[in-house]
Amino acid sequence: MLLAMGAVLLLAGCDTKKDAGIPVGPKWKGPAYRLAWDTKAPKPDASGVTLPGIKFTANPEALETRAVLVVRYDSSGVKSNNLVVDQVILGATDMKGADGQLSDEYISLADKGLAQLFNIYGVKGKVKVQALLTRSSISSSAGPDELKNRALSDWISTEIEYKGGKKSK
Repeated sequence: MLLAMGAVLLLAGCDTKKDAGIPVGPKWKGPAYRLAWDTKAPKPDASGVTLPGIKFTANPEALETRAVLVVRYDSSGVKSNNLVVDQVILGATDMKGADGQLSDEYISLADKGLAQLFNIYGVKGKVKVQALLTRSSISSSAGPDELKNRALSDWISTEIEYKGGKKSK
């Protein structure tokens, strides 16, 4: 009787699902970083362009210490016979931890860069913009292939209003 009870307890304790040979997938799927626009209203930038803040969440196993923000705008309405520059590639910034937000000063640099392009090309009104986080080794004139190869996140999109830059005296 004791032997039968021991056998039943032994079999009850075995978990056959763990040994079924089913591979366990990675916990984190997709790019190393996930970006999201901050939902609170941003402080207006003196340049006339005001991007919302950008929050990030990172795969704890693929953290970067430095990264670069790329901001692109929809230039389809720009009338020019010359090459149209439609993106701003910032310098590298420090990345700390698996959750955080890009600094307001860093986003302000993107605001100023976009404002310069908008003024050059006469862009006004509602403008669709996208943002991407890349490795810090990206070149300052990266094209689509380099952006794709160095990307740490997917593109995120939003729409901003641009009424024109401040006139200097």
